[in-house]
Amino acid sequence: MTKIFSHLIIIILCAVVMFVCACKNTTVSSIEREDRFSLNIGPLEDQIALYRLDGNRGIRSTGFAMRDGLFTIADGNGAKIVRYNTYGDLIFMIYNEETNPPPITLPVNVSENEQVTRWAHSYPMEEPGWITVDSRRHIYAEDRIPRQERIQDPESRTLLDGIILHFDQNGRFVNYLGREGIGGSPFPRIIGLVSSIRDELAVICRIPDGWDIYWFSSSGMLLYLVKISSSMLPAHPDWPAQTADEQIQSHTMAEVDAIFAAPDERFLYIKVDYTKDTIDQSTNTRTGSEPVGSCIWTLNVEDGTYLNPVDIPLYEIIENGRPSDFKVFYFILGAARNGKLLMYFPVETGYALLFADIHSRGQRRGSIWFSNEELGYNDFYLSPEGILCAMLADSVNLKMVWWRTDNIMGDMP
Repeated sequence: MTKIFSHLIIIILCAVVMFVCACKNTTVSSIEREDRFSLNIGPLEDQIALYRLDGNRGIRSTGFAMRDGLFTIADGNGAKIVRYNTYGDLIFMIYNEETNPPPITLPVNVSENEQVTRWAHSYPMEEPGWITVDSRRHIYAEDRIPRQERIQDPESRTLLDGIILHFDQNGRFVNYLGREGIGGSPFPRIIGLVSSIRDELAVICRIPDGWDIYWFSSSGMLLYLVKISSSMLPAHPDWPAQTADEQIQSHTMAEVDAIFAAPDERFLYIKVDYTKDTIDQSTNTRTGSEPVGSCIWTLNVEDGTYLNPVDIPLYEIIENGRPSDFKVFYFILGAARNGKLLMYFPVETGYALLFADIHSRGQRRGSIWFSNEELGYNDFYLSPEGILCAMLADSVNLKMVWWRTDNIMGDMP
């Protein structure tokens, strides 16, 4: 009897160990946040005009990027770009003289030979938004051309109004990029900028019937133009290939959540969500739709081929502390080096996270939490190293924070 009981204890302990190990490979508890620095909201050189107090320019986007511990922020409302170190010290500012007061503490338009530790350069930018920083610490920022110069393309039914401003590591203007490269014609609506391998630049644009991705060399030469059609998305691996009309007839549908460029390869990561109609069998009528699942497709930019997709599970909504039958899609937040991707879904006091590895297909879950006053405004950025950064704001302050999710990604199987 004692021997049987001992064997039973051993079996139970082994089962517990296996369960814990399995959880260790798939689940991470709440990830600790590190607050880096905070800024006041306003128009001055050491402030961010998250919204305009005078109401003259409306509400425009604010983008940011973090690389090598440096935060570079594109202030759309203020029409300026600023760079801070990890401790919140302002290093330099690029600003529009017409929409910003003159800097008080920063010397302006200093020459390369002058020895200064902080400085400012003026440049007549209109509306900076998306921003990325390459390994040289060069800045690429979305901007919009003046209204009178914007072009309506009748063929694609697209408004062409975007350009990419290129500044060097000290904030000096280098050139601007259009669709053909340096000095080219304006882009359609830009929905993403990514610095990739060898300091190449991917500009992701949305057009009425799909997406155009322009891929440039570090010198500004157009290397690739990738066109992705909404009607020709990859079919779910378990479904036969279908045209858009056949999808409608079979009550299935594919939709792109987002497209990201890999920071270290000539790859595009495309998250496609798949749904199917729910049908009332008695009347054969559509009653709604339900999610089936998501896949991350890897598109080789050089030859246009799709690699094997990675399945992304649905997020189970928690009700009264228990998983419910209601499931939803994760959203994709960004891509880091070595095929690491980060998905998220908003929950009551923060976000549920899902980490995925394109190569090993390993996955891991985690969570981050905010205070109630920080839930009103938050914007995220995943650095190439895999550090999750955020810009959080209340009515008077803006906080720059991060979570060392790179440690989690590095330990993934």
